[in-house]
Amino acid sequence: MILTKDNLRLGLFLGLIGPVLGLVVVYFVKFPSFTFQEFLENFMNDNRMITSIGSLSLLANAILFTIYVNTHRDDTAKGIFIVTLIYGIGILVLKIFN
Repeated sequence: MILTKDNLRLGLFLGLIGPVLGLVVVYFVKFPSFTFQEFLENFMNDNRMITSIGSLSLLANAILFTIYVNTHRDDTAKGIFIVTLIYGIGILVLKIFN
């Protein structure tokens, strides 16, 4: 199975997908009355939402990272960590310039 491999590319891919899936889960759990486009507009324009929802969506990467570190697939974990840092910096920049 592809998820059992240990390589940087897989980690980068999982790191990109994790927060997106986390964001979708937050949308369906907390904001089902909004359209997804309205949810994204509110997310991008409200500093409190950027912090809280951004953190929750990055939690998906923290879970993935923990799984891959605990199973000694360090190259994949490294890719997840790199992308998590990039997402985190992006959220910080969005919050500062909003």
